[in-house]
Amino acid sequence: MNILKKPFFVLVFIVLSVKAFAQQDAQFGQYVFNGMYINPAYAGYKEELYLQAFARAQWTGVRGAPQTLSISADEAINDESLGIGMIVTEDKIGAQNTLNASANLAYRIKLDRTETNILAFGLGLGVIQASLNGNMLDPIELGDNRIPTGSTSQTLPDIRAGIHYSNEKFFIGFSANNLFSKTLSVFDDYNSLNLKIQPHFYLSAGVALPVNDDFVFKPTFLIKDDLHGPTSLDLNAFLLVKERFWLGAVYRTSVKIYPKDNLQSGLTSRAALGFISELFVRSNLRIGYGYDYSLNKLSNYDYGSHEISVGYYIETKKSRRPKCYF
Repeated sequence: MNILKKPFFVLVFIVLSVKAFAQQDAQFGQYVFNGMYINPAYAGYKEELYLQAFARAQWTGVRGAPQTLSISADEAINDESLGIGMIVTEDKIGAQNTLNASANLAYRIKLDRTETNILAFGLGLGVIQASLNGNMLDPIELGDNRIPTGSTSQTLPDIRAGIHYSNEKFFIGFSANNLFSKTLSVFDDYNSLNLKIQPHFYLSAGVALPVNDDFVFKPTFLIKDDLHGPTSLDLNAFLLVKERFWLGAVYRTSVKIYPKDNLQSGLTSRAALGFISELFVRSNLRIGYGYDYSLNKLSNYDYGSHEISVGYYIETKKSRRPKCYF
């Protein structure tokens, strides 16, 4: 049987064919507009009370494909020397569901009198609830005791940490999530089918290059790694038009930074190609949309990935013009 003809079976096969199923962090294409998704040190960066909701449907048309929903809020306080933020994310893939809630604190050091060069150290504390619904799994053999009856779940503590440097035209950040890695075993006496929360590491950077009074060019990149799966590289190029509209392209691929003996040889490195846009409907309201299309064999079975975001600045007495470059 050709498993590629049954996209949902592919997802189930991934779970059943390995001893530990690694829970991957959710994919975010619009991290460039809210870095707190990947780095707690970003909390308070916009120096405004900022709310954002985000939704992504990946590989639409494939049964059991990933779906992600996230909401966040962050603000700079104490003369903008501290950033505080809260983020809640739900991620579903096949029979697996992960709910993550994290409170974030960033200590922001102003490196010069202009208060534009800022070095931030961030820490996030929260919980992860990982669950597996056995009713959504089709056993290869009847009576397969590796598949649980109904749902099994476990709640684990979580910690994330990061560092972030920025000025008016440049940023760079490094962060690590899921630092309390632990296995969620479905059965105590036979753990061939289980969930494992894996640490993830992120390196991101970008620069804003003014072209003229109406246009700003912003290239960025993101490297994502979990020490076990392929290392992912996102390359982005954006153009800001009259400080009202962002339009950009994204290319996602895997890269070989260091040897990983557990990876299958001959895998296609190209992953996806797409675009991201964001419109300032008003000075305090941002709406974004992104689409990417698979460049591997999955493109024969899915209709691409879609994501939308809505961001809102709550105006306060200290409100200034919102930062729009990053």
